[in-house]
Amino acid sequence: MAEPAQNKGFTLPAPKTDKELPTATQPAPLNVTQTKDMSSSVGVSELPQPRDYVIAGGILLVLLIAFFFAKNAYANHLSGKRIPPGAANAAGWWIFIFLSCLASAAVLSVLSPVKFLTPLVMAPLLVISVLALILMFYSSRRT
Repeated sequence: MAEPAQNKGFTLPAPKTDKELPTATQPAPLNVTQTKDMSSSVGVSELPQPRDYVIAGGILLVLLIAFFFAKNAYANHLSGKRIPPGAANAAGWWIFIFLSCLASAAVLSVLSPVKFLTPLVMAPLLVISVLALILMFYSSRRT
């Protein structure tokens, strides 16, 4: 008869006795830095690097170019609806400002929420975008 095969796989170590256990364990200190311009502590990995600013600027530039074409398309659309060309052009610029402010707020909030997602930064962008939206609707009406 064959002998049973020994298990040579993973085995758990024996439990430690009371003598081997440490008496008091202290938590390891967190790796946190505090800068002068920030009121809260932020981990080093959460701060944006210079390449992040370049990428965010490139994304914003591409969006502004797209919004410029959207401005022209909106102005041409309004001119086809018998809106005077001056009013249609003004409405196009207001929609460009509206979309630009919203895109800037979105890009800044994704770039660094700790630095830019504050009322001091976001409130003016949102107020300008709401004002531009109202003026866009007002200037695109038939007069």
